[in-house]
Amino acid sequence: MFTNKTLLITGGTGSFGNAVFKRFLDTDIAEIRIFSRDEKKQDDMRKRYNSDKLKFYIGDVRDARSVEQAMRGVDYVFHAAALKQVPSCEFHPMQAVRTNVLGTENVLEAAIQAGVKRVVCLSTDKAVYPINAMGISKAMMEKVMVAASRNLEGTGTVICGTRYGNVMASRGSVIPLFVQQAFAGNPLTLTNPAMTRFMMTLADAVDLVLYAFEHGNNGDIFVQKAPAATVQVLAHAVLTLMGKADHPVHTIGTRHGEKLYEALLSREELACAEDMGDYYRVPPDGRDLNYAKFTEQGAQRLTETSEEEDYNSHNTKRLDVDGMKQLLLKLDFMQRIARGEHAEAEE
Repeated sequence: MFTNKTLLITGGTGSFGNAVFKRFLDTDIAEIRIFSRDEKKQDDMRKRYNSDKLKFYIGDVRDARSVEQAMRGVDYVFHAAALKQVPSCEFHPMQAVRTNVLGTENVLEAAIQAGVKRVVCLSTDKAVYPINAMGISKAMMEKVMVAASRNLEGTGTVICGTRYGNVMASRGSVIPLFVQQAFAGNPLTLTNPAMTRFMMTLADAVDLVLYAFEHGNNGDIFVQKAPAATVQVLAHAVLTLMGKADHPVHTIGTRHGEKLYEALLSREELACAEDMGDYYRVPPDGRDLNYAKFTEQGAQRLTETSEEEDYNSHNTKRLDVDGMKQLLLKLDFMQRIARGEHAEAEE
């Protein structure tokens, strides 16, 4: 599907953009456009890969004109640009709105106008039952995506989304922090040892996006079934691989905006989700602008499934230390650390 096609990745200098480019580098895709506002990271990426397939566009999803210029001649879009850090979004919630919500609107409108064939928007588990500004803005991003997809029948454009949990060793991940603290001789800092999080690699994240790309219909949201681990298990697995099993670990208390566990599907979504083996597909709400379907007509299936749980990091497959170590060893930099090399995480 990507032969001689042009792919645009918003936020393309981040962890996901680098992982996607590595996946496509040796394929027959014609062009990959990296759209971001960070010229330093773009220059680093250009020098690192030195590939004629890679084209760089300076811009910001908040600036509709820059998005429109980058969108010309594009076949497919992976929309990964976002403000992702919980603390910064808590302190500056309108910045999260401008990037995650209004920026997504700009990307989708530009894609529709340019006749892009497929758009995949990347979301997060924090969008389910959100309690912080980042999660709320991502939940609104999903609503913008679903709303934009409603009237695209016959236009040739398909817009769908993915939702995933913690991507290990990506920008802002706790794993590089643990490694840095251990190498510096400082105690590892855990907010709550019993806290659980979904765990997946960047390769898993790319697989999920490509699965959505291939199977998605307008408004669909795809979720990969993923294992979870407690923060305590994660910390002990990291220390064991570093040969520092007895390194001190301190509990500092839950941070503002943190949950004890994360959900990838709400109860209502799980009630209508299609189980596709390794993935769930959540179809969009098919009700049109006939408001009676919202105000006067109920959904019997939600009553029948009222006792079902959501899909969260407490009730999914739980990794022990050995299982967490095996997952960590899928990361190149953790393999180097296990060999005794002083390696740092790569974005």
